[in-house]
Amino acid sequence: MFKDLKERVWEANLDLVRRGLVSLTFGNASGADRARGVLAIKPSGLEYGALKPSDIVIVDFRGRVVEGKLRPSSDTPTHIEIYRAFSGVGGVVHVHSPYATIFAQARRPIPCLGTTHADYFKGPVPVTRLVSAREAGKDYEAATGRVIVGRFRRLDPSDTPGVLVAGHGPYAWGGTVEEAVRHALVLETVARAAWGTLALAGGRSRTLPAYLIRRHFGRKHGPDAYYGQARTTSKETPS
Repeated sequence: MFKDLKERVWEANLDLVRRGLVSLTFGNASGADRARGVLAIKPSGLEYGALKPSDIVIVDFRGRVVEGKLRPSSDTPTHIEIYRAFSGVGGVVHVHSPYATIFAQARRPIPCLGTTHADYFKGPVPVTRLVSAREAGKDYEAATGRVIVGRFRRLDPSDTPGVLVAGHGPYAWGGTVEEAVRHALVLETVARAAWGTLALAGGRSRTLPAYLIRRHFGRKHGPDAYYGQARTTSKETPS
């Protein structure tokens, strides 16, 4: 019934491994079918090398398993909170990639220091507050999602397709699960570049001027985008 969605999400999860974004079972990708009110996600704790398309679990937006014999990822409630709050999101990725996780553990946003960053994030990659002791004691994963959503009260998730959960690690999203994987890779890339830049500059590097951030982001996103070739489909943002 959900064969195509399962195959795409299976491939996206394997892509996390191919791109060096996950170790062991530390990560997951999900994709949504909003028309049918479901998402597909990796099973909890299953080794990537053993993962098959048929293992992908289908869950509705209340967290109920619709199809699948395995337990869905323990992070499923976090994914659901993101889908509920951000209507344009069709894919979510959570990883523990090294450099983005370093910034998350330091509870520091990733500053926009160069045009590589500005091509995909219209400003710094934000960091959330810590999940409180009360939140951690009940519905921890859903609370993590609400902390992410709360951080975006004054931010547009399409301009900033990722976040650092304080003390935890990065989440990224996109219009499709494939785009979410790409944004997770970009997030790790800019985290590594920022780390190196700050180290070289003794922590004193200045952020990129706002006019250059606007220019580079606008080249790839929005009505005036001109980077790349014209597409015959509107499924993905030009990149």
